[in-house]
Amino acid sequence: MISLDDVQAASRRIAPLIRRTPLVVADQIKQPITRAELALKLECLQVSGSFKARGAANRLMSLSPQERAKGLVAASGGNHGLAVSRCGFVAGIPATIFLPDSVAPEKVAKMREWGATTHVGGASFDACNERAVAFSDREGATYIHPFADPFVVAGQGTVALEILEDRPETQTVLIAIGGGGFATGAATAIKALNPTIRVVGVEPVGSPTLHGSLAAGRVVALPAVTSAVPTMSCLRTDDRLFEQARKVIDEVVLIEDDDMKRAASWLWFEMGIAADPAGAAAVAALMSGAYEAREGERVTVPVCGAGLPG
Repeated sequence: MISLDDVQAASRRIAPLIRRTPLVVADQIKQPITRAELALKLECLQVSGSFKARGAANRLMSLSPQERAKGLVAASGGNHGLAVSRCGFVAGIPATIFLPDSVAPEKVAKMREWGATTHVGGASFDACNERAVAFSDREGATYIHPFADPFVVAGQGTVALEILEDRPETQTVLIAIGGGGFATGAATAIKALNPTIRVVGVEPVGSPTLHGSLAAGRVVALPAVTSAVPTMSCLRTDDRLFEQARKVIDEVVLIEDDDMKRAASWLWFEMGIAADPAGAAAVAALMSGAYEAREGERVTVPVCGAGLPG
């Protein structure tokens, strides 16, 4: 699907449209959650509030003038919609976003502030995605998929380049998974630059999309999604994405929704970081013991999305 060259090209392409987010050591902690030497990559401070801005920006920069003129459309659990909304604002073109009923209202409000037209309704991302594709077919708008688009995956993978530049001694990277684009893009870059680094995906128990597919050795569709975290809920990953993911992601661990809520509270109390549940998912894997780090293991975790604390 993509290569290191694609991720590096994306990094150059999107530089004017994104922030290089800080990487901070999680020290001076009252309530330690791991034996690892933990560092946090603060993508919650990214423009639009998450790493999704990178993928959407890379897709935007790849579009022809004719494709831009048609407007943008996307389906999202929240963060991808924010990223596409911002791209529409920056480029001066209309964006239309389809969102599930479980989307955070404050994220919908932010999309509208960016000038997007929002349509809330549907039990899942997959249902919203069908509506977005139908809108694209009907209106001609340029559709931007949150994880099955090579430009999006390469853009999201640029987070890994910054992690390895800022903390080359990293031994393990934990990454939240919704559809799998971020983890696959980042893991592709990481394995190309340092194949000894382990990449561990983190999914909700209620949406084990990639976990189930890896166990089966093929893409499987979940019978239902029971996680209440819309930005990590997906019935099925993409076939091309899966073929790459299985080569570069070492394992996928599962966490409960409540684990994410506790991790978000921990990030706020200990670090003053306002993360949404998905943004706290990788921290939750450490906190819950889903991933048991070794003493002194140098673990780096993207806090991938912003949210209101509490």
